[in-house]
Amino acid sequence: MTTRRTFLHGAAAASLASVHPSFAATPASRDKHPLIIDALGGIDNMNLPSVRRDDPAADFGIDARSLADAKASGLNAFNMTIGYVFGDADPYEKTLADIKSWNALIQRRSADLLLVRSVADIRRAQKENRIGVILGFQNASMMGKDARRVEVFAKGGVRVVQLTYNGPNQLGDGAMVPANKGLSPFGREVVAELNRNHMLVDLSHSGEQICLDAIGASTSPIIISHTGCRAIADLPRNKTDKELRLVAEKGGFVGIYFMPFLAMGRQPLAADLVAHIEHAIHICGEDHVGIGTDGTVTPIDDMKIYLKGLEDEVRQRRAAGISAPGERPDIVPFLPDLTGRDKFRKLADLLAKRGHSSSRIEKILGTNFLRVADGIWS
Repeated sequence: MTTRRTFLHGAAAASLASVHPSFAATPASRDKHPLIIDALGGIDNMNLPSVRRDDPAADFGIDARSLADAKASGLNAFNMTIGYVFGDADPYEKTLADIKSWNALIQRRSADLLLVRSVADIRRAQKENRIGVILGFQNASMMGKDARRVEVFAKGGVRVVQLTYNGPNQLGDGAMVPANKGLSPFGREVVAELNRNHMLVDLSHSGEQICLDAIGASTSPIIISHTGCRAIADLPRNKTDKELRLVAEKGGFVGIYFMPFLAMGRQPLAADLVAHIEHAIHICGEDHVGIGTDGTVTPIDDMKIYLKGLEDEVRQRRAAGISAPGERPDIVPFLPDLTGRDKFRKLADLLAKRGHSSSRIEKILGTNFLRVADGIWS
């Protein structure tokens, strides 16, 4: 079962050529655009039935339309969640099957997609008008009791491993576990293996204590690929200033998501995203903040069908015990005024209007992630 995904809906934003001339681009000159890396996202078509989006034979819902939308958005690379996240499947077998299927898909669609094993691959994808696919996990349950499995996953092309989802596992507690247990002895073994195999340690969805413990245990910088700031919205999926600060002091990266957790009790909008980005910059510094949308690009066509699906999804997640405060059927998990092909360009425009420099905006859109990844994947 895949993790929760952002559903996008809305109209295209105005061109940002006046703010960033390099955004007014054609496919032939993508290598000249500001680099855009989504630290947690996707490029599937959410209008397709969910069964197709889970089916490797249907390219996991990546069709001609969604691929064209992703390229038009300027996206150069994204961290794609694969493998076990939650559910009844065997974590290890499910993950091995996904690694095989995603490698086959990327090879089959090699004219458009490129497996990212290094930063050089992201640069290559940008130059060749392809989209780099970074394979990542959002739960480390598939490690079982053997930390040496990390090497197996690394050889399969996985480059990002999130230690927990919302619940507990053998490494420690996720964000929704009241006990807030820290990094277990086995968790420390896994972190050491991730360091040894040059893989990014991701602390999204983690409880606060395991996050703090993992930052201390890791010999390499860590990332929080998709989160918000708890100082702005006091919800468990967001990170405290202490967590954010320590990530930055370790040389790491924090990606801000386009999710309901950006506001409390109401629908978040683009202004809320900007507020979280600015707070993260205040705490971490401009070299450590970026984006991890937790969503795709292609907008939703039929909102009535979508909203019915959202109601069902929230009910199922609550029944499974994996829902987080802020997930509600009356609050859609996207930013209604920051959607579609122009969402990255519109974000750049909003930041520029707030007085952020072009160099800082480019860091947020992609080069901050690139820098951290380069230091670990090399």
